[in-house]
Amino acid sequence: MKKAMTFKQVRDLFFENFPEFQSERRVRKHQNEYSCDCRCAFCDFVDSLNKDGQITDKQADKITLG
Repeated sequence: MKKAMTFKQVRDLFFENFPEFQSERRVRKHQNEYSCDCRCAFCDFVDSLNKDGQITDKQADKITLG
């Protein structure tokens, strides 16, 4: 079994794969401070990681951008 990804690793991977949202990235930004497009893309990204078995259901339910 693979070692689970941390929330930080998931966020880093998201911003690597979606450079169009890189300008929105901030350390202490809350989830709802990101644009709707960014939040929707992140949810789809997390869902795909979960379906591919890269993160657990519990991680997928708890992770946020902020």
